[in-house]
Amino acid sequence: MDRLKPLFPEIPTDRWDLLARMAALHREWNARVNLVSRKDIDHLEWHHYAPCLAAVKFLRLAEGATLIDVGTGGGFPGLVLAALYPQARFTLADSVGKKITVVADIVKKLGLRNAEVKNVRVETLARQYDFVTGRAVTSLPGFVQLVRKLVRPVPVRDATANTGPDTPANGILYWKGGSLADEEAALGLAPARVLSLEETLGDPYFHEKYIVHYPQPDLARARPPAPAPV
Repeated sequence: MDRLKPLFPEIPTDRWDLLARMAALHREWNARVNLVSRKDIDHLEWHHYAPCLAAVKFLRLAEGATLIDVGTGGGFPGLVLAALYPQARFTLADSVGKKITVVADIVKKLGLRNAEVKNVRVETLARQYDFVTGRAVTSLPGFVQLVRKLVRPVPVRDATANTGPDTPANGILYWKGGSLADEEAALGLAPARVLSLEETLGDPYFHEKYIVHYPQPDLARARPPAPAPV
């Protein structure tokens, strides 16, 4: 974690200790379950933790704010965010049972009381949350179409009631790679906020990798994804 600490002075010391323990558990599990590629495990903190940590540059969460991480996989970004924001409540959801088993074990061993784990398909969920997060789950239009019903609407006057000043209002936070312009055009909707991971982390490895935010009121205007060719 030493490479990351100077980039994120916002993160308290006790959170870094928790993240280091989390990374050790990820490595232990990755020897048995392929959470990240075998060659990428040597770069676990930089390639997988760092993009998740970048959210602290703009995301403030109030006590009791709710988030669901859809397609959480090995827990990126949801598990990392749960460690960063103990005041918020996280649901980590994935349809792949073996990955959820890993995430549940890490949650238990770290004592993350603000995180629950669900082995479920997102289409079956009915509850709504302040934020829906995801990282490279599917195309941006596909993800928005899949999860927009899960975002809790709030009156305009309360748009930051579960977050804080100068932070995104309820909506979707998506970690994506590739051409943002192409997927914006396909979605028919520009994000309210874009965080460039290349600029934030100062590494061309993260070229064309972003965190994008779509507020809940905008989601109804999103185009559905184009049908797959037959």
